[in-house]
Amino acid sequence: MDIPGLPARRAALTMLDAVLRRGETLDQAASNALRRITGSPDRALARAIVSETLRWKVDLDALIDSATRQRLPDDAKPRAVLEMMLVQVLRLQTPPHAVVATGLELLAGGPRRLAHGVFSTLTKANPALPDRPTLPEEVVRRWAERSTAIAAGLADPPPLDLALRDPAATREWAARLEGVSLAPGHVRLPRGTAIEDIPGFAEGEWWVQDLAASLPVRLLGTGGGRRVLDLCAAPGGKTLQLAAAGWTVTALDIAKRRTERLRENLERTRLGAEVIVADALQWQPATSYDAILLDAPCSATGTCRRHPDVLHRIHSAQISELAELQGSLLAKATDWLAPGGTLVYAVCSLESEEGEAQAERVDLNGVPILPSELPAGLEPGPQGWLRTDPGMLAHAGGLDGFFIARWRR
Repeated sequence: MDIPGLPARRAALTMLDAVLRRGETLDQAASNALRRITGSPDRALARAIVSETLRWKVDLDALIDSATRQRLPDDAKPRAVLEMMLVQVLRLQTPPHAVVATGLELLAGGPRRLAHGVFSTLTKANPALPDRPTLPEEVVRRWAERSTAIAAGLADPPPLDLALRDPAATREWAARLEGVSLAPGHVRLPRGTAIEDIPGFAEGEWWVQDLAASLPVRLLGTGGGRRVLDLCAAPGGKTLQLAAAGWTVTALDIAKRRTERLRENLERTRLGAEVIVADALQWQPATSYDAILLDAPCSATGTCRRHPDVLHRIHSAQISELAELQGSLLAKATDWLAPGGTLVYAVCSLESEEGEAQAERVDLNGVPILPSELPAGLEPGPQGWLRTDPGMLAHAGGLDGFFIARWRR
């Protein structure tokens, strides 16, 4: 029997398993699981089910455990199916009959009666999720006193942020797109907007970039033709920013596929940069640079609003490995900086090992970030570094978590 919506739920279950059991990123899991799903609504539904399940997993599991005499194993298929069924009712407002019809079919040949019983017991009790997601215990230990405020910023998926090629046209684009601007060159739109359908996309007038991700380049100012090295540049949002700000850009990244996307965005926006595919730890530039931006490979835990898989997929061992790589890249960047040049280091991470601990080791003159350089509502810390997290600017839709520091030779 062909049940409407079942392929999307099957894909969602496959994605959830790939993230939780195999440690794939949500994007990797979606790329594989959604290949046979042709309709955009079904693809969006599958992605939404998985994202919301990962966002609220701890709370969903607590509900499930309250309705079972014997606790289901963490990796049991019925637990994953029940998580998906509950999140559709509690977060996606899917009618219960549609949830039952598609959910129980995922357990064909398995404990359908158990799942149906647990689901019925819970939904009859009119359950509710808390105001903010409960974070996994390891995450709370790592983020410590910041975890409550960060969790408040994770309750809903984020809005869509656009970075404009011409910051001088911010007011005009905000009005045309019926969005809001939190900084020059930035426009924020409601989530769910189809990117290709937004005016100005084909003409290259803007690109998608979270507000926090735009801050490192803003701290370098205008280029005036000076040379800047964008290390670990792909997929290229910061490269586009630098080129638009008048820098002569060399963009370097190790990933060939990601640099292809960078080249496509350069072509679409009609901006120029020298693009090099190479390992930054092996590559050697022919000259020093007036500025270097190192947006280093990191755990990406700061993107947990849009990528809630990082809450369950990233652990301390991975963070330590990435911190070692970040230290090596910072040493290279320091060597390649010309006298008087500026270095900006950034990571989209909420982990102190990847942020503050790295900055403390840099042997250059610190250039404190000033409040006047930041959007209203953001403040640098006492060392002149900037730490953002998803709990900030909540009244305006929040922003990703970043650590940013700046120095001059």
